[in-house]
Amino acid sequence: MAGPTGRGASLGAALNDLLRTRVTPPRHRLSSYNAQHWHAQLSQLTGTHRGYQALEEAGLEVTAKTLINWLSDPEYNVRRGYRDLIHTAYKNVAIVPADPIPQQVKDGQYEISGYVTTGTDRRNRGTPDAAPLRIDGSRGHWTAIENLWMADELSDDALEDHFIDDVIVEDIGEGTDGWEFDGGNYSVELR
Repeated sequence: MAGPTGRGASLGAALNDLLRTRVTPPRHRLSSYNAQHWHAQLSQLTGTHRGYQALEEAGLEVTAKTLINWLSDPEYNVRRGYRDLIHTAYKNVAIVPADPIPQQVKDGQYEISGYVTTGTDRRNRGTPDAAPLRIDGSRGHWTAIENLWMADELSDDALEDHFIDDVIVEDIGEGTDGWEFDGGNYSVELR
């Protein structure tokens, strides 16, 4: 039985497509947090416990009286440093952090189809002439990939580089002369 499959113009794009079918998007903005003015942001933040916590974590330290003055007058002259702290807290509440990459993805068996080159051996894998490249993800080191994922910085190129170095090489070795995925159409199936 076939498992989830990612497709893309590069190995990294196919892997990123696969991850996004198995895990919620790395980070996303809550649509209800779209205020631009400091007063609207502060009003929304002070409406929830999470908002108060974000203000505290951002370093906003003012008296209750000052906070009430700010909330009662949108034209109140709030110093730039305080407005920056309010904006930082607002941004932190508006962005939902990523879920970690599930263990079943890190422990999965991968079948990679598309052009794979090591040394002088270049094959179109996953065709009648050559089986897909099979990789045991459980042998890999996923820390760098997961750190980039959680920071929403996992580009296709970074994922491809780390997957080659930290997962493929850990499972089946360096290859004849490294691994290259120099085609233009890849699919990666997770089993």
